[in-house]
Amino acid sequence: METLDRHRRTQDAFDAVLATVRPDQWDAASACEHWTVRDVTGHVIWGLEVLHHHASGREFTVENGPAGSEKPGELAGEDPLARWRATRAATSAVVTGELLDRPAPAWYVANRPDATVTDYLALLTFDTLVHTWDIGSALGVDVRMDPDIVAPSFSLARLIISRTPGTFGPRVKPPADAGPQARFLAFLGRTV
Repeated sequence: METLDRHRRTQDAFDAVLATVRPDQWDAASACEHWTVRDVTGHVIWGLEVLHHHASGREFTVENGPAGSEKPGELAGEDPLARWRATRAATSAVVTGELLDRPAPAWYVANRPDATVTDYLALLTFDTLVHTWDIGSALGVDVRMDPDIVAPSFSLARLIISRTPGTFGPRVKPPADAGPQARFLAFLGRTV
């Protein structure tokens, strides 16, 4: 349940940043290389759709949402904030404590055969956390990550990050006095 709580708190932070996006900023560059603010939002929506479909016993087969894909912004549509909120609400309604120990969605299990929905939620938390910063920092919003969420997300990142085109770039050396958030972002190739 702690993983579910972290996931919900990270979604709250993502929602707060999305709520600051002006209509003319959705197609602005984000801090996530090659993706606009709309693209990052579509990617985060895609992750929730995978979970929502999985919880409902179906597979989400849309292919333009994973890391490295082209045009994930199409998933966000003309009103990305409304689409995000609708997807979040629909997913929250089906994600219950009983679901957490079930096997993770098929595409995630393909790389981690023993992964559960709890493991997938940890991935979504990590992903949403980073992309909250990607959008906020690009638009001048000071995003302060919850240290209780940074620590497990950083641990997960150390296990799963692949540095390939369209995913994560090389590490950036953080300043000597960098705190946990700055070290986490530097590990992910983000310059703070």
